[in-house]
Amino acid sequence: MFSNPIFIREALTSPRQLRHYLIRSGYVAAVFILIFTAGQTILGTQQIQTVTIGEFARLGNLIFQIIAFLQLLLVLFFTLLFSAGSIAQEKDRGTLILLLMTELKDRELVSGKIQSSLLIVYVLLAASIPVCIFLYLLGGVELSQIIWMELLCLMTVFATGSWAGLVAFWREKTFQTLAISVLGMVVFLGVVELVVSLIGPQFGGRAWIAGLNPFRSLYEILNPLSLNSGLQVITVSAWPSLISLFMLGIALKAYTILRLRVWNPSRSVYKSTAKEEVEEAVIIKEKSRPIWSNPVIWREIMTKAYGRKIFVIKLAYILLAGFTLWSASTSNAAVEGVRYLGVIPPQGLAFAGIAWLSLMLMNTQAVTSITSEKDSKTLELLLVTDISAKEFVLGKLGGIFYNSKEIILIPTLILFYLVFQGVFSLEGFLCTLLGFFALMIFAIVLGLHMGLTYDNSRSAIGGSLGTMFFLFVGIAIFMILLVQARSSFALQLQSFLVFIVVGSAALHSVMTHRNPSHALAISAWLLPFLTFYAITSFLLGGTLGVLITILFAYGLPVLSMYIPAVSEFDVALGKTTFDKG
Repeated sequence: MFSNPIFIREALTSPRQLRHYLIRSGYVAAVFILIFTAGQTILGTQQIQTVTIGEFARLGNLIFQIIAFLQLLLVLFFTLLFSAGSIAQEKDRGTLILLLMTELKDRELVSGKIQSSLLIVYVLLAASIPVCIFLYLLGGVELSQIIWMELLCLMTVFATGSWAGLVAFWREKTFQTLAISVLGMVVFLGVVELVVSLIGPQFGGRAWIAGLNPFRSLYEILNPLSLNSGLQVITVSAWPSLISLFMLGIALKAYTILRLRVWNPSRSVYKSTAKEEVEEAVIIKEKSRPIWSNPVIWREIMTKAYGRKIFVIKLAYILLAGFTLWSASTSNAAVEGVRYLGVIPPQGLAFAGIAWLSLMLMNTQAVTSITSEKDSKTLELLLVTDISAKEFVLGKLGGIFYNSKEIILIPTLILFYLVFQGVFSLEGFLCTLLGFFALMIFAIVLGLHMGLTYDNSRSAIGGSLGTMFFLFVGIAIFMILLVQARSSFALQLQSFLVFIVVGSAALHSVMTHRNPSHALAISAWLLPFLTFYAITSFLLGGTLGVLITILFAYGLPVLSMYIPAVSEFDVALGKTTFDKG
């Protein structure tokens, strides 16, 4: 890997960028803010001299569990995003064909592109080691747990990057690449858990199959007492998981190398070449199709703008949603009436996961609908036509809603089913449905805004999906910490405000990257505060107040991003062609 020219170039150029330093230092700073918030939640206003060793150990154990789970989730998400996005961008720009024409061997090209795109992920893993060592000083955590957790994250990056690279070299469209990567990973984890539950503990290879799920392995690392009974010495080990993930990554990468020149160049290149040869011989008049008054929405709906295999993504999503709901409805927790965080039933938690996946897919489709136009140089052509900004933006929105109709319909049907099953009340159903629609519109408009704002496709996709990811992961962490601090919430309000202010500043910098405005600034700073209020009201049993807060908190940014897009389209793109003549 270290002799690979693609990886060497990335390793030499990336650290020179300010963004590389900001991501590295920002990750460590965010972890320390989380440590401070959790410390205030558990210890409160106690003097440091009065805190016992047991309380320090409890603090260290809780923070390490949160950081370990969060870090594994982060490396999974960003490995898929960076690896798949980097290769998909090469395809959209047409530079992958140039790489295929060089003297690079297939294994050098595949390994170089995958590993170079994951350089920042490896750096973040290395930066997290000193933070975990700091937690080791608090107690409640063994050094072996830290080592195994870091190794598990490393092998997860290797296997996930190999999977994302396979999909990126296989598929042509960026949206298909990202959607298949995410859905394929979730389906794979579900299949692993299904197989593990069916084969039983007596099967000899059960540990190796279960090791393919890094979350199961992480749980075993964090809770060694649950797997060891009796008086024997407690040991922590993740060898089966490391070996299984490594072998999976090797197999995926080997298959990608074998199929690289079969998949690339794509069939569209050969078709365009054959068409040019025919046109040189004789001019053939092809039958044209009538185009609607808005050609943008006609292209989004009537053509294969997002690829030929889009139905496969929708089918996988429907099967995954059905399996998730079935698993939650038939689980022991549902039978026993367990309420997560004191208010969320298992079926509600399943709906939350499906809804979050829907929002991520719609956000992906929205941002890639703009970045694909930029990479293929067709957006420049649209700017010199008679299409107005309003027609372009509304056409894109209409196409996104049409192509995502199944992704919108499935969570809605699940909500109806849960109401008929008595899981949700009618008031809770209406508030949840309207809140989901509000978040859906926010996700789509945010994707369009990021696509128009950023020139670089990787930055646009990373900023859009990263905002959605951190927003909802932050909500989950907030809910956990709020439940921990329920008895002394007023005393820990200061620590929560620090977390909220940092999140507001990050959201403000992302949303006002190129075209700052007062409306965007106000909405970016208000959104985390209002979301925090909605979370606390929800945990206290509120419904209508939560809905009103969500509608205002996410409706204001939607208007702040949508109105400039349709009224000052050239300004949003950084152009100066206000009048086309």
